[in-house]
Amino acid sequence: MARPRRIVLVRHGESTGNVDDTVYEREPDHALALTERGWQQAEETGKRLRELFGRERVSVYVSPYRRTHETLRAFHLDPELIRVREEPRLREQDWGNWQDRDDVRLQKAYRDAYGHFFYRFAQGESGADVYDRVGNFLESLFRSFEAPDHPPNVLLVTHGLAMRLFCMRWFHWTVADFESLSNPGNAEMRMLVLGDDGKYSLDRPFDRWREPEPYGITG
Repeated sequence: MARPRRIVLVRHGESTGNVDDTVYEREPDHALALTERGWQQAEETGKRLRELFGRERVSVYVSPYRRTHETLRAFHLDPELIRVREEPRLREQDWGNWQDRDDVRLQKAYRDAYGHFFYRFAQGESGADVYDRVGNFLESLFRSFEAPDHPPNVLLVTHGLAMRLFCMRWFHWTVADFESLSNPGNAEMRMLVLGDDGKYSLDRPFDRWREPEPYGITG
């Protein structure tokens, strides 16, 4: 099994929905573009990625949303060194279709009270639903490592919630751990690094907005 030395997760740059939540009433979530600032953020991250990867090959998986595709484009990675696959299982949490701003704000308040992992948006998904599809993607990713010529780097261009849930699934974090973590900022990176002991470690933790509140001994 040719396990990669690095698995890099990147959140998309700032999108129009990050600065104006009324846009969800006029445009589908998947169609929202990067702002000018979002392009700049992604280009800065791209510089770091090009330095990190050098001339090594990279297996890239990108969420099917416009803002993630634009983020990947802004990285300016050498097309001869990357293999890109669109991966719908890495998409944003579904909050429903056309979204009424006031209704979504109310549901977000309910989610904050109920819990981000278990609360399901009307006509949408819960964090647990996203966890399941991210876990399903992980199984496919592991199978890809069986190829003897698998690239030494994997890059996932995705969304903040998916990044946290990917790490939750990989490192077997509890729901209480997940609930205590904040999303990374736009175009922020997290990296799983393969150590000499054959295990992966996270290069830096996610910010915590509170201490975990477990129900039992697993916390």
